[in-house]
Amino acid sequence: MTKPDILQVGPYPEWDQVPLDAQFQMHRYFEASDKAAFLAEVGPGIRGIATRGELGANAAMIAACPNLEVISVYGVGYDAVDLDACRARGIRVTNTPDVLTNDVADLGVAMMLVQSRGMIGAETWVRDGSWAQKGLYPLKRRVWGRRAGVLGLGRIGFEVAKRLAGFDLDIAYSDVSAKDFAKDWEFIADPVALAARSDFLFVTLAASAATRHIVGRQVIEALGPEGMLINISRASNIDEEALLTALETGALGSAALDVFEGEPNLNPRFLALPNVLLQPHHASGTRETRMAMGKLVRDNLMAHFSGATLLTPVL
Repeated sequence: MTKPDILQVGPYPEWDQVPLDAQFQMHRYFEASDKAAFLAEVGPGIRGIATRGELGANAAMIAACPNLEVISVYGVGYDAVDLDACRARGIRVTNTPDVLTNDVADLGVAMMLVQSRGMIGAETWVRDGSWAQKGLYPLKRRVWGRRAGVLGLGRIGFEVAKRLAGFDLDIAYSDVSAKDFAKDWEFIADPVALAARSDFLFVTLAASAATRHIVGRQVIEALGPEGMLINISRASNIDEEALLTALETGALGSAALDVFEGEPNLNPRFLALPNVLLQPHHASGTRETRMAMGKLVRDNLMAHFSGATLLTPVL
């Protein structure tokens, strides 16, 4: 039986690459020096695209593959896939939800703890001799008993809120509507009002055109000079210019960020800030989760080409 031809947009770990190569004819777009010429050559034979959440598949790539049937995304976010182009041609799209939910929630809460207690600076305080030479480390802020807001109570937001409850935080959330499963937490529809109520604001909602820069100047200023913004969703959900200005001027107390516009080439203004914790978009970065994500990418492709029901369709 002929292997289906798959366009591979970015690299995967060896534990994913080996079974992908065994099951499909993989065409490594990311290795091509002339990507337009590569697409022109292999595009007509491509039946599937295997991509990553941050890489996606744009309209030009999709148009270059006239026989494309399915796009399998390695990641929960699929905002970088041109869904309109897929709808117009009946192309199926899948992602890898659930398997990464708990790891992303873990990192979000860890970022809050690390930033609030100044743990990165505290380790430096020990290593560079400041403890011995200068004495006790400067006092930081507690976490337990304070107020947390969760912007987007989907899978990840729910798991974040569950963890925050363990720290006795007073929890509120914002979503398109109140959730029956969240009766112990206050529903606040307006993100600005949620931010004004919060000491810690977690951004956990899915990215779309409607949520672009939902965390803008008003939300950031409502969170205020004592507040902390934690983003484990997508960079597009936050107005980075407004965020940087607020961090530089003290209008916002601090931030903990796992995602950035243009990553990995983030705005250099971030690097000069002492009040932001920077992480390299690795919220799902555990061996166990990444292996589960890769398997789900393959399983969705295999389900499509065998005529079975897709495991995690988004379109």
